[in-house]
Amino acid sequence: MQIYKILRGPEWDELQANGATRGAPIDVADGYVHFSTAAQVTETAAKHFAGEEGLWLLTLESEELSPLEWEPSRGGQLFPHLYGPLRLDDVKEAVPLTLEGGSHRFPPLA
Repeated sequence: MQIYKILRGPEWDELQANGATRGAPIDVADGYVHFSTAAQVTETAAKHFAGEEGLWLLTLESEELSPLEWEPSRGGQLFPHLYGPLRLDDVKEAVPLTLEGGSHRFPPLA
């Protein structure tokens, strides 16, 4: 199953430069890397990245990440959480998220 991670430009740059990251500051604070499913990622962008430019949307395969746990969060929905570093080798695709009319424009999601 494809899952998604939104990174700010400097966070994406760090991942590319180092080959791995513990994620954004909230990921480091919580002790795991937050991901969203296709059904969750637009709400994640609206809630945590409203109005931000320079974002990147990373696509990963959940079956290839370990240790990945599905845990309840917003409204009891299960969200994928990676209890280890996010590795550049695990990223299947990275595309910029453009901001149009105050909302992020997403590519088609699987």
